[in-house]
Amino acid sequence: MRPSLRARPVRALGVAAAMAAACGSLACADQGVVTPADAFAPVTASLTIDPGALPSYAAQAVPGHFVPQTLQREARNPLGNEITDAGATLGRVLFFDRQLSRANTISCASCHQQQLGFGDTARFSVGFDGTGRTTVHSMRLGNARFNENGRYFWDRRALSLEAQTTQPVRDAVEMGFDDAHGGFAAVITRLGALPYYPPLFTLAFGDATITEDRVQRALAQYVRSILAVDSRWDRAVAQLPTGAPNSPPSFLDPLPGFTAQERRGQELYFRSVPQGGAGCQTCHVAPSFSLSGGSNSNGLDAGQQQVFRSPSLKNVALGRRFMHDGRFSSLEEVVAFYDQGVQSGPSLDTRLRQPDGQPRRLNLSADDRAALVAFLRTLTDLSVTTDPRFADPFRRR
Repeated sequence: MRPSLRARPVRALGVAAAMAAACGSLACADQGVVTPADAFAPVTASLTIDPGALPSYAAQAVPGHFVPQTLQREARNPLGNEITDAGATLGRVLFFDRQLSRANTISCASCHQQQLGFGDTARFSVGFDGTGRTTVHSMRLGNARFNENGRYFWDRRALSLEAQTTQPVRDAVEMGFDDAHGGFAAVITRLGALPYYPPLFTLAFGDATITEDRVQRALAQYVRSILAVDSRWDRAVAQLPTGAPNSPPSFLDPLPGFTAQERRGQELYFRSVPQGGAGCQTCHVAPSFSLSGGSNSNGLDAGQQQVFRSPSLKNVALGRRFMHDGRFSSLEEVVAFYDQGVQSGPSLDTRLRQPDGQPRRLNLSADDRAALVAFLRTLTDLSVTTDPRFADPFRRR
């Protein structure tokens, strides 16, 4: 029976005993007993992590204005892989470990950089061999747990975050462990030879066995724990009065500390098109600013049939490239596209059509375009970019 994944306290003595029972090869023959210091020495030698005092991932609180969306999201699609401190810590190590690429050159974090809200500067990310390139722009990862359609990657091919996590590792261009080069079995062999993983897998799952399922679960826990909930917008909304319990304030209420331009951008974002707004909220839903479920094509190209997923708009202003193929290099270009550039196609979302079925044209003034950009910049949460819980845990030499 698989050990429970529910949050539990980390007790060094108990873990050491479990490790000695589950993987006796960790015991030193000349000492006979595995002490906590012996058990965790490979971890502390390579990592800045203290296994006896793990960072808190499971107990993160969300602001009150997030509660309704949190409850609704998790009721619709239960996680089935609850975040634990040990599981997310293991996921963090895996996320930053270059050993998951065939040439030991890149990690997940190479293309999802913390200082950029877990996005990338390049339009197309560089693969493990230094020359290959991805075919889409690396997506920001913050607020992935609020993904409304339950699918991952731009093209929505992964049915869960867990399934998504190891596909880049298996990709011939990205991290190089495709079937021709051993597949994930080769990854498991490599990880098993690294001394810091047996203690970390034992902490997370009760024994040192490494499987792709466990790697997926740990990585998904780490990514789900990356919450962008402390932007200027969040702090301002938190000051507004609420109605009934678990009822968010009106997102159109005047926000303390906002400039007139940001306030105008807020109105445009949250008001529907018939009410004189831009209708952004109907697709990118506050407070997580994730794409609503059931969304169709955004009309990026004429005749477009592919329906893309998008990341949360939190920290969108930290981006250097936008859209699935990174074709835009500024928020101003993105706003201009939704104002005048949406193209007709068979899969175009109805919210982007005019009453006559043609692509919607907002006809925003230059000032209103600038106001929308100013509002989007208030969604920046710099705490995510500096939080040590999400930083590189390796002692780089």
